[in-house]
Amino acid sequence: MQTNSLTKPLTKNMGPENVATSLDSYRANGGYRGLRKALRMAPADIVTTVKDGGLRGRGGAGFNTGLKWSFVPAGDDAPPVKYLVCNADEMEPGTFKDRLLMERDPHLLIEGMIIAAYAIGAHTAYIFIRGEYHLATARLENAIAEARQQKLLGSNIDGSDFSLEIHLHRSSGNYICGEETALLNALEGKRALPRAKPPFPQVSGLWGKPTVVNNVETLCNIPHLVDLGIDWYKNLGRGEDAGSKIFGVSGRVRNPGAWELPMGTPIRQIIEHHAGGLCDGLKLKGFLPGGGSTDFLGPQHLDLPMDYDTIGKAGSRMGTGTIIVVDDRTCPVGLVLNLSRFFARESCGWCTPCRDGLPWVVQILQRIERGHGLPEDLELLREQAQRMGPGNTFCALAPGAAAPILSGLDLFEQDFIDHIARGCCPYVVEPEVLEAV
Repeated sequence: MQTNSLTKPLTKNMGPENVATSLDSYRANGGYRGLRKALRMAPADIVTTVKDGGLRGRGGAGFNTGLKWSFVPAGDDAPPVKYLVCNADEMEPGTFKDRLLMERDPHLLIEGMIIAAYAIGAHTAYIFIRGEYHLATARLENAIAEARQQKLLGSNIDGSDFSLEIHLHRSSGNYICGEETALLNALEGKRALPRAKPPFPQVSGLWGKPTVVNNVETLCNIPHLVDLGIDWYKNLGRGEDAGSKIFGVSGRVRNPGAWELPMGTPIRQIIEHHAGGLCDGLKLKGFLPGGGSTDFLGPQHLDLPMDYDTIGKAGSRMGTGTIIVVDDRTCPVGLVLNLSRFFARESCGWCTPCRDGLPWVVQILQRIERGHGLPEDLELLREQAQRMGPGNTFCALAPGAAAPILSGLDLFEQDFIDHIARGCCPYVVEPEVLEAV
């Protein structure tokens, strides 16, 4: 039974036996109660509740979700056809929270999507899911079928005047689809290229109709926020940001994984308490706080709370809230190279700084890592990464790729210098370290 004392709404159904993968088990634990309440509310009141509750998008940008919904035309003059799209592609390096939600509590996402669609007046919704997420796809397909059979999808949902169909679309797996307009192009069967804005998707999105694109975790927050209210939701957070968040940690820690914690939980608590700290013999050298496209932070930032504004003021982004730990026996040059290779491969090729700049960065980093770097390569790297920065490219892929490069050059500058001076990578991973990972 849900109560106002509920502190982990996103993972309350998750246990070793995956108790909420069926509709019966989900309902037995309070499922679809938020939907029943929502269908008795005016759509505008739901938008206001989500906006005033302070739910910020969990896909990385952190924009107020209710405010985003409010940009969709409403009223008698609004277009009759609107769409809701769930971004379940989850291609950000180091990120795995959405897969957890879809595999282990699929009806939570379905309920959140129904409420969101009702709030914006959409009667068709799509889940744009990563093609490699086979188990999540199977469980969502089953959840959609169960919901349709029990009149929670289709016509006159739960006896109301509202109707909705949800369709599952398997992605071909392009990182660029994390940009919502590129995702919409892909959903339309076109090449996944970002669109010029304005117009924004809330006005002209999928097939030119008003469209809202939300992340999986964002939508999973909706049922509990609507059911238990604004004050409850705000009190979940420890600071300015409301709600809880699924934080993850990967790297050479004793207990890599993901945990639902209050927004504003200190980074040190996430890494040392929940992830168990670094493996024996290793020391923290730095970390990426929110996936591969965020700036490195150092050990001096461990006591910062994980919230959007605090991490932003520290010079990075909270992003997806999944921390990639870098220990003192991991080569930062090799790590930055690995990320840059990924981003270069995932570039859509639409604009020059990204299409040509990223492969050039990869060539320079490869040269340094292989021991053939020159002192002037460091300035060349900085110059090229700055050219890929915000305002110089069509979308945020290249600026995101530039973040670990520029911050890596600042935080790990001596490592880059040592590679060049020694003519080789100075990092040698000891066998016992590998065995401990």
